[in-house]
Amino acid sequence: MKYDFAVLGADGMQGQIVTRDLLEQGYTVFASDLYQSKISNIFEKYGSGRSVFHWADLRDVAAATEAILKSGADTVVNCADMYWNVNVYKACLEAKTHCVDLGSWIELTRRQLKMDALFKKIKRTAITGCGSVPGIGNVMLRYAARKFDALISADVGFMWDSNQKKFVVPFSMKSILEEFTYNPRYIKDGEVVESKPLEISIEKDLRLIGRQKSFLVQHPELYTFFYYFKNQGLNNVRFFAGFPDHSLEKIYTLIELGFHSDKPVEIPELKGKIAPFDLLNPVFKRLKTPRGYTESENLWLEVSGVKNSQPQTILMECLVPPIKGWERHGCNIDTGFPAVIIAKMIKDGIINTPGSFAPEAIVPESEFFAELKKKGLTVYENGEIMN
Repeated sequence: MKYDFAVLGADGMQGQIVTRDLLEQGYTVFASDLYQSKISNIFEKYGSGRSVFHWADLRDVAAATEAILKSGADTVVNCADMYWNVNVYKACLEAKTHCVDLGSWIELTRRQLKMDALFKKIKRTAITGCGSVPGIGNVMLRYAARKFDALISADVGFMWDSNQKKFVVPFSMKSILEEFTYNPRYIKDGEVVESKPLEISIEKDLRLIGRQKSFLVQHPELYTFFYYFKNQGLNNVRFFAGFPDHSLEKIYTLIELGFHSDKPVEIPELKGKIAPFDLLNPVFKRLKTPRGYTESENLWLEVSGVKNSQPQTILMECLVPPIKGWERHGCNIDTGFPAVIIAKMIKDGIINTPGSFAPEAIVPESEFFAELKKKGLTVYENGEIMN
């Protein structure tokens, strides 16, 4: 049997969202991962004979290639840990398939974009960073950039909150701790500048979340925004992450106690070594979501430039409220939904240019925003609904 889509990393949160979304839309799904602890529930509830699980270790390119070939799918949605994105691209080249993923660090993103000629050669399309930010924010820049004669700066980010003052991990705890402890880089006057963690912050008052403090962190948009729009004048790029105060306090405490470290420490009682984060991670996975708990997220992009010799600023927002039936996934839906939308665009031929891209280079914004609206995500331009 040939499946419509192959979903890699299917047992994780994003893999579950993508698999369910595709199954609910009537597609067949070949799901693959190292584990099968949660995806089986998605199969039972939504699969009805239209899905199958295949074990694969993405650290092994040959194993990843075998899984993709076995699926018979022409489009892969990679929801696995970002560290295997390059391996998945290599496997898709071998299997001659299209691919979308959820993004990664700048260094990995750069390697993926350098595979452009290889994907052109096999006449397939690969798009990295097809989630929320990166993802929705990138397409918002593609839209906004058309309204300027010249660009100057682009600030992008997210603000997140919940209806209960409880610490619930909104997405990858590993990513959160890395973002808050790595020295963040940003583009200033066309040059890469490095700052210290938590040194630069701003406050914004946005439509869904209200006023919240956000911190400069490192993100792949720094690279891709400048890569695609420097010729239009863009020479300042920053990314900001916003969390509610009650969550920030817990994050600060974990960092102060050293739980962000991936360096193994000796544990005499265990007669071995373990990295603090590796000890912390399974504990977080056991945390239960409080009854009635919901999350909301405000993605945003503020672009400055020149139009008709006059300075101009555009504020784009994407509002992600709790979606009925998807509450347990929280604001993670704004990462899984866009990946499905873009994968479908490739499969349906709406996106048909071979090569390796980030979303701002190739995703048609009007069609993309219209699909977001269908999923319950509203896009604003300077306070006016535009989808």
